[in-house]
Amino acid sequence: NSSSIKKKIKCSPLVPIQQEWLDHMLRLIPESLKEGKEREELLESLINEVSSDFENSMKRYLVQSVLVKPPVKSLEDEGGPLPESPVGLDYSNPWHSSYVQARNQIFSNLHIIHPTMKMLLDLGYTTFADTVLLDFTGIRAKGPIDCESLKTDLSIQTRNAEEKIMNTWYPKVINLFTKKEALEGVKPEKLDAFYSCVSTLMSNQLKDLLRRTVEGFVKLFDPKDQQRLPIFKIELTFDDDKMEFYPTFQDLEDNVLSLVEQIAEALQNVQTIPSWLSGTSTPVNLDTELPEHVLHWAVDTLKAAVHRNLEGARKHYETYVEKYNWLLDGTAVENIETFQTEDHTFDEYTEFIEKFFSLASEIMLLPQWIHYPMVRLDCEDLKTGLTNKAKAFANILLNDIASKYRKENECICSEFEAIKEHALKVPETTEEMMDLISYVEKARTVGIEELILRIQESKRQMNYFLDVFLFPQEDLALNATILMWPRKINPIFDENDELIENAKHKKENELMAKREKLILEIEKESRRMEEFTEFAELERMQQYVTDVRQLQKRIQESEEAVQFINKEEELFKWELTKYPELDKLKVNIEPYQKFFNFVLKWQRSEKRWMDGGFLDLNGESMEADVEEFSREIFKTLKFFQTKLKKELQEKRKAARKRSLEEEKIEEEPKENAAITMCSTVMEQIKAFKV
Repeated sequence: NSSSIKKKIKCSPLVPIQQEWLDHMLRLIPESLKEGKEREELLESLINEVSSDFENSMKRYLVQSVLVKPPVKSLEDEGGPLPESPVGLDYSNPWHSSYVQARNQIFSNLHIIHPTMKMLLDLGYTTFADTVLLDFTGIRAKGPIDCESLKTDLSIQTRNAEEKIMNTWYPKVINLFTKKEALEGVKPEKLDAFYSCVSTLMSNQLKDLLRRTVEGFVKLFDPKDQQRLPIFKIELTFDDDKMEFYPTFQDLEDNVLSLVEQIAEALQNVQTIPSWLSGTSTPVNLDTELPEHVLHWAVDTLKAAVHRNLEGARKHYETYVEKYNWLLDGTAVENIETFQTEDHTFDEYTEFIEKFFSLASEIMLLPQWIHYPMVRLDCEDLKTGLTNKAKAFANILLNDIASKYRKENECICSEFEAIKEHALKVPETTEEMMDLISYVEKARTVGIEELILRIQESKRQMNYFLDVFLFPQEDLALNATILMWPRKINPIFDENDELIENAKHKKENELMAKREKLILEIEKESRRMEEFTEFAELERMQQYVTDVRQLQKRIQESEEAVQFINKEEELFKWELTKYPELDKLKVNIEPYQKFFNFVLKWQRSEKRWMDGGFLDLNGESMEADVEEFSREIFKTLKFFQTKLKKELQEKRKAARKRSLEEEKIEEEPKENAAITMCSTVMEQIKAFKV
């Protein structure tokens, strides 16, 4: 099949073009057209195009020379016939006349070859060939500068260079065209075209000067020659809890690019020759604006160079962010708040605080300046800000434990003050005195020892605070008070000993006096009790009851006095005093109290029955009450009779123990008044029954 064979031939590999041929072709290209990175890419594209054309031509030739065209429609040779051999062809043409005509036409319109134009061109070469608008050689030697300073320096240089050009080159140009021979050979109708050519030449010269100045500025940032790079001052600042560059990278880039604009704006007010010669009020200026592609090239090149040279500073900033941004993003605050809500010891606090102080020291030891090819990075402000931030967090914790330390010291002082106040308080009672003795004894041993241990801990904490914390004046006074208390408390205890001794002596004397007073009181009560045995007047029974009650009250008071005295004796660790007479009084007064009250009750009942209304009487209840009175009186009579017998027996026993000389015959005892009254009342009851 012809089509398939054709495709196979086209797809089959061929010998590529020889490298010598390509090298020979490249040698035909001028060296000036090969310089630059873009030109290298263009040459490579050209070589690829030539190689591709050679290969396609060889394939076409192979197909056309090998295959015979078949008589089939639609298989015409798409590539067309091969070109004829040039052998024997005549390409000659009569060109001389047209050449002469064209040359004459060129001479009549080509003003650039005018002698004045040549002089203008020579003047431009002489003035501008080896110079640029600005001097960039000493910029790096100035050391680190800020963008504004560089911008100001270059602006001053630009103005000076403009003035120099307008005072040297421009007057010479004007002088050329004020001479008579300046326009020699220029027809009047061609005068505008001639001056247009002059303006174009002047514009090109000034544009070339500006272009070379821009290129010279761009070469300052050439990555292959960093020895010419300007060194810009950049600071890492700390403001509003943020780490930032000043100026920012964008500001630095904008300032560098603005220098290109500043150069491009130079020499924009140079008048054309016709405008100057005519002196019009509205001057016409030369077109000295740089082409857009030059400005775009400069801007793109400078952007890439600035970004590349700022990479080191950016990475250094990132190390700060990586290490210390937790101080600013709320992590440190959260850690501190969590720590404060937990229960931690003083040493745990100091360990946590030390982390922040160590971090502050670490930051301060970092270098102040970091040098890069295009940047001197000043980190002092950021270091200071981060250091102060770390110290501020440490101070938050310090203030926290300082507050706890202050409260502990105040608590210690309060306890010492309480001991002092308690120890120097004069006891009003013996019990208070004994409590005071016990309290002071405990304070001397356990209490003071515990307080001294707490003071030692306070002193240890104080030594730490003195290195890292500034105490206010009131805290210093409190610290001094804490340290002085162990010395001040001993005189207080000595004073307490004296106070206790005096109080003890006083209370002992008071107790002795109370004991003596109680003995006298019991004797009085005994004598009063003896008087009850002589009470025999029934009509005075109300008075007898009152007297018994009064004596019972006095006995009760004496009992309370005994309890108080015994309690005091226990406190003094004395032997408890016994008062059997008082117990005897309590036993002896009870029958009289019952007897007198019973008789008084009988008298009142009898009076009510005898003097009251007859209809109010109840015979059965009266009879029961009378029987009750009779039984009680009889019991009381028997009690007093038995008691009298016992007393007589005891007296006889006591009499037998006396010596014979003192022994006397006892008289018969007198009749007991209580027995007499009992008998009388019994008789009254019997009479009432009848």
